[in-house]
Amino acid sequence: MALSASMPRSVAHGIDDVRALKDQIVGPSEWREVSQEMIDRFAELTGDDQWIHVDVVRAKTESPFGTTIAHGNLTLSLIDGMRKELAEWSGFKLGINYGWNKVRFPAPVPSGSRVRCYAQIVEVTDLGGGWYQVVTRFTVEIEGVEKPACVADSVGRALVEES
Repeated sequence: MALSASMPRSVAHGIDDVRALKDQIVGPSEWREVSQEMIDRFAELTGDDQWIHVDVVRAKTESPFGTTIAHGNLTLSLIDGMRKELAEWSGFKLGINYGWNKVRFPAPVPSGSRVRCYAQIVEVTDLGGGWYQVVTRFTVEIEGVEKPACVADSVGRALVEES
């Protein structure tokens, strides 16, 4: 996916630069379509085949949304691909996913919708031994919808390169 020249990205060369990015909103990422095929594949992989996600005919008549919707955890998972477009960091040996703090799904993602995300570093903590914990709030928006699809605080850990 090509980055648009005007898309804000976080650029950091070491932990001091990461700290300087705190509270800045970065993004958005490029739009990504959430197709029925994607929803069906996620349902197959996870075993979560509730009709609201996979039964297009039933969802059209029985769902309050008039169509199938993506799994909340599918929306959450899409952040990992979109986040790569938002940051260019160096000066670290490695970074790991330590988990998620608060995760909410304020609005459903109807099949065929397009989503994108923004990032905001909310906390940087020195854990000692060269390790830092970085909490980043990701907000996933749906094209044409006011409420976000997902707001989630990602907890990452980064090991700085020795100077």
